Amino acid sequence: MIIVANSTALPLVLLAEQFAKLPGIGMKTAQRLAYFVMGMSDEEAKEFADAIINAHSTVKECSICCNLTDSGVCPICSDDLRDASVICVVETPKDIAAFERTNEYKGVYHVLHGLISPLDGVTPEQIRVKELLDRIKKGGVNEVIMATNPTVEGEATAMYISKLLKPLGVKVTRLAFGLPIGGTLEFADEVTLFKALENRSEI
Repeated sequence: MIIVANSTALPLVLLAEQFAKLPGIGMKTAQRLAYFVMGMSDEEAKEFADAIINAHSTVKECSICCNLTDSGVCPICSDDLRDASVICVVETPKDIAAFERTNEYKGVYHVLHGLISPLDGVTPEQIRVKELLDRIKKGGVNEVIMATNPTVEGEATAMYISKLLKPLGVKVTRLAFGLPIGGTLEFADEVTLFKALENRSEI
């Protein structure tokens, strides 16, 4: 949606349009955010802009699990107390935060950064499937938990990866979701996620 810049300064219109590109932000909310930014002091506005630029330029993918980190290896992968023999495969980095809130999962993760979706033109080569296979082939992994969301794309991705992993002699399990079909991990409560982990089944 484009705002007609009749009585509004063009830079403010352009700022609102940038906010509207964010997920879950409609144009009305984008306009409110733009006006809020205009109410900031010059120092606050600069800090806000610098934080975005800094995060975009310094945060990168962990060389092991593909989670977002500001170092070569993320804190979870570098933690010797984590069980590296169990890998929980998730769609996005924010799904890791959801599992960590349970304080029950002690394994490690692998972030796909997307799901296989032929209708949207997303192929296995465009997500981090190869990186996962490379980790498994190095040995030391006993179980892979497929924790993609219970959507059509999530289920298809889980089945595709499980077929690739089975010949490698790795146990592949799927979360026993206590979530409605079409739901997302991001908004699941800690108890639901813990029970899903506890009652996972092999696929």
